[in-house]
Amino acid sequence: MSKSPSVHLLDGCTILKARIRVAEPETGTLSHMGVVWEELQGSSMKRNGIGQPLFVAGLAALTLAGCSSDGEIDISSGVGVSVVRSGCPAVAVPNHLGDVTVFDPVGSTDASAIDVVANITNVRSTCNSEGARIYSEATFEVQASRMRPGGARTVTIPYFSTVVQGGTAVVAKRLNTVTLQFADGQYRASTTAKAGSYVDAAAARLPEEVIERITRRRKPGDPDAALDPLADPSVRAAVARSTFEMLIGFQLTEAQLQYNVTR
Repeated sequence: MSKSPSVHLLDGCTILKARIRVAEPETGTLSHMGVVWEELQGSSMKRNGIGQPLFVAGLAALTLAGCSSDGEIDISSGVGVSVVRSGCPAVAVPNHLGDVTVFDPVGSTDASAIDVVANITNVRSTCNSEGARIYSEATFEVQASRMRPGGARTVTIPYFSTVVQGGTAVVAKRLNTVTLQFADGQYRASTTAKAGSYVDAAAARLPEEVIERITRRRKPGDPDAALDPLADPSVRAAVARSTFEMLIGFQLTEAQLQYNVTR
């Protein structure tokens, strides 16, 4: 019989002790706003360049700098793993939107026509959860290479940052550009960029009744002792509504997105 979750409060963070399961990806229709997929449920994310499942047991595991015990084994009231959940949005690069290939001539997808290739890497984030609005800022590196090194060259690439609520709803989007300077005779160039977002702290906070349902201590013999609270659709929906992510990627054209998906 599985242990029911318990809760501890540490430095203002909610520590849920629960058995962690990786949920199977759900199949959904992918549409895009420009090239930002509004329905990201079921897709995998690259966090700091590593592909990871987006959903974990119906609860996005959001880590907060300065909050300890995340991922530790906790046997104080039954075997479990401590998971730290905060209002800070997780930062991710969606699959197929973290790299871009520029062709010359435009419209060709032959390997011999590849002009410049760039990718987003080394994503780092900070978060200030004080006050009524939570501010997150992500810095990242753009690394690029070109096929013909002759002459100095400047390449400008557009990128986006979005705030996604509940894994599906795009609530904000910003566009920016990153500029790469290739020196004469050099194949490679790199630069850094950043993106920021605000999240309403009240929207990112779980309702007290939901926290009570998730963390209530259960005794053997209770009718719901063996039931996972997160299996309740209303609880899962409340957790999803209070879960935010900041997604960063290149603002691709339809042709560039199609090339990334099918190559």
